[in-house]
Amino acid sequence: MSAEPQGERLQKVMAAAGVASRRVSEELIAAGRVSVNGTVVTELGRRVDPVVDHVAVDGAAVQLDTTLRYVMLNKPVGVVSSLRDEQGRPDLSRFVADYEERLFNVGRLDAETSGLLILTNDGELAHVLAHPRFGVTKTYIARVRGAVTPQTIGRLTRGVELEDGPIAADRAKLLQSDPGGGSLVEVTLHSGRNRIVRRMLAEVGHPVVELVRRQFGPLHLGTLKAGALRDLTKAELGSLLTISREDGSQARSGGGPGAG
Repeated sequence: MSAEPQGERLQKVMAAAGVASRRVSEELIAAGRVSVNGTVVTELGRRVDPVVDHVAVDGAAVQLDTTLRYVMLNKPVGVVSSLRDEQGRPDLSRFVADYEERLFNVGRLDAETSGLLILTNDGELAHVLAHPRFGVTKTYIARVRGAVTPQTIGRLTRGVELEDGPIAADRAKLLQSDPGGGSLVEVTLHSGRNRIVRRMLAEVGHPVVELVRRQFGPLHLGTLKAGALRDLTKAELGSLLTISREDGSQARSGGGPGAG
């Protein structure tokens, strides 16, 4: 007797994951718009393992594993980026308590910094997003003391020397100069070093008064209020998964940013 085919039919798994109805999934497959592990599939009998196989529709990755969860939090000021703080400070535990999944944070924001933080139980995605070798950028808006000049913006992008080594912003721009002497600055970088934006701005003579992370890779904080959470949209998740799978495969093959 021949062995039973492994996995489940692709269109059934796509429908169960909420990608599309089974009928629409079949149409997508037949039209050559679905790929499995990088190869276009047009046969409706194709079977996949939702945990192992990587599926994309029109080039955008989709998540078939329904046990995984992806949440955006606008972390408030005063909350540490830890699920349990040994010093008793406000932590992330209250934000994940209502979820059945055991969520954890991707990267960190210091207690005084607010803004976009991703909570998930997807370890592979978290590794790629948090590790600076993969070059996923984060964008911050900083209110600083003093009048920031174009020369100062140039220093940030050319690089400054800190106690733990040189660092340069991927992008920086002056958004606003206040009559009272303060400035609003946008800084984008992929470094994950501790308090790096605050230290860079202090080094160029403009201590941070207020700092918020507005963007993480393709995700934008938008109008999400401080302390609020929401699940990522399918489009947002697809963008993140595409980054994760492309960079993760490069890392496994010895390539990718920072390799060597």
